[in-house]
Amino acid sequence: MDLDPKKNLVKLGLELPNVSSPGGNYVSVNVRANIAYVAIQFPILNENYLYQGRLGNEISTEQGFKAMELCALNVLAQIDKKVGFNKVIGLNHIDAYFQAGKNWDESPKVVNGASDLFVNVLREKGRHSRSIFGVDKLPLNFCVGLTTSFTINN
Repeated sequence: MDLDPKKNLVKLGLELPNVSSPGGNYVSVNVRANIAYVAIQFPILNENYLYQGRLGNEISTEQGFKAMELCALNVLAQIDKKVGFNKVIGLNHIDAYFQAGKNWDESPKVVNGASDLFVNVLREKGRHSRSIFGVDKLPLNFCVGLTTSFTINN
């Protein structure tokens, strides 16, 4: 893989989706000093809401992986548009959220959808720490959501 995130996306057969607008009184990317915080991103592809339901019920673990990968693509689209890949020093941390059925317990496999994508696209700059939270309900019944922070040059 290349050091250029856009070339890596092409090699992976992926492209950045259109950025979605905030659903409330907040900004999608908030820069404070040299940290860029990306507001929660959901599995939305060019205004189409995907992967709605509970993991282990309506949504399989494999579908959850793809949903989390899409959340990560949305994060990258926000960063590219609002900050620029050229300013990214590295991804610091991700907070992954999921809603699941009572007996489902494969969240690390699902969150790897985001973690793998970040490392494959950003290479060493994509290595990060992470937290995973099971919640009762996510907006619009999305199965997953993802927030992130990046260190940037500004």
